[in-house]
Amino acid sequence: MSVFAQQQRKWWALLGVSIASFLGCVDFTIVNTALPALQADLGASVDSLQWVINGFILTLSSFMVLVGRLADLHGRKRVLFIGLSVFGLASLAAGLATQIDTLIGARVIQGLACAVLYTASGAIVSSTFDSAEQGKAFGVLFGVNGVGLAVGPVLGGLITSGFGWQWIFLINVPFVLLSLGICSFSVQESRSAEAGARLDGWGALLLLIGLPSLVLVIVQGGAWGWGSSLTLSLIVLALLALVAFLAVERRVAAPIIDLKLFANRRFVAGVAASFGLALFYCVAFFVMPLYLAQIRGETVQASGLLLLPTTLGVALLSPLVGRLVDRKGPALLIKTGLLLFVLSALLQAGFDRQTSLPYLLGAFVIMGLGWASILGPSTVLGISSVPQEVGSVAMGSLMTLHNVGGGVGLALGVGLFHHFSATPLDDAQGAFLNGYRGVMLFLALATLLVWTAVSLLLRAAPLPVAAAEEGASRG
Repeated sequence: MSVFAQQQRKWWALLGVSIASFLGCVDFTIVNTALPALQADLGASVDSLQWVINGFILTLSSFMVLVGRLADLHGRKRVLFIGLSVFGLASLAAGLATQIDTLIGARVIQGLACAVLYTASGAIVSSTFDSAEQGKAFGVLFGVNGVGLAVGPVLGGLITSGFGWQWIFLINVPFVLLSLGICSFSVQESRSAEAGARLDGWGALLLLIGLPSLVLVIVQGGAWGWGSSLTLSLIVLALLALVAFLAVERRVAAPIIDLKLFANRRFVAGVAASFGLALFYCVAFFVMPLYLAQIRGETVQASGLLLLPTTLGVALLSPLVGRLVDRKGPALLIKTGLLLFVLSALLQAGFDRQTSLPYLLGAFVIMGLGWASILGPSTVLGISSVPQEVGSVAMGSLMTLHNVGGGVGLALGVGLFHHFSATPLDDAQGAFLNGYRGVMLFLALATLLVWTAVSLLLRAAPLPVAAAEEGASRG
């Protein structure tokens, strides 16, 4: 095959996996605006509706590491094709569901399939592009993901009002077929170089007990009560299973998570940045729409438009950030992005009833700049610092801890919001603003701690061999 044909094929491969990853991101957010229609059509309770979202998050977060390992062992292209096929069938089942329990079951399977779409797509990009182009390629991938997250709620509202809620799921099917078609000729099979390696059965079992228990506590702990017997029992079960998992992983020849990854300071720095990113945006996106509605009195449509500078900023800037990563490396961008988050949180802590539109939009734009500066570069930093044969496991580990960061942040943020907004005041708006300021100051402090950790890790971390050689050749 000519060099030109190889170049073309890898960009076709990026298109194919970007469609797959885009579908996962859209389905993360598209359901929210359809919930009222779902409730009316299926006669669902509020608790059942929550599980349409929570069931998806539970399996998505719990299976990322495991499916990443399966992709490394059995072929990333093969596992991606299985994940896409399962996602398409689950989407079809969700769109045809006539009972809420059927829909929840389909969403659980969708979450499992999306764990494949997220991990295998990143690992395929890593194995398809050399280190000099990975920043640009990941920039495109995460730019597409940013579009998915940004347009999901808008698409959900438009499709539900125009065609019915069923089509927010059914529309996935042709895109699944398109992704399968493109990937079939453009993606080359790749897998771990470990000879004769098998999946660690005991490790898999302990992981499938520990992670779902932990995620379930994060998702439901507030509703059940943090001191309830059910919550405490699940915390104990999660801790016991995960401690046992770590003990098993130290002994087996081919572990699901190579704990040596976490001895790599650059990888840990990428994980910490990704964890901090998810913590910030999950909490901020919980309270920002509430501020717009309850303090400024904005409509749902107006709130969506005011939030676009943040979400659309991620989508538009990620490719540019990717090119900067190829030229300057990811470290400076990540540290800059974290400081932009701190600045945005401090600006938002100053919001009140009379906050001007330029001030508000400025704070939201700065958040979008920070988001774009961390999202792709943190993944490039993490994945490029480890051997390519463990790319899927590294991606799965990074994305799992990303989701845990979002869940932990949301639990803490919601708790702090309720604590500070419960302060006795003469009016509800004043109480809300107290809660909002408390949350934003918490985000500023937490992000500053992440920035400190990342800076220390990168200061002490040697460059990967490939990067060091490249730097020497340039010098």
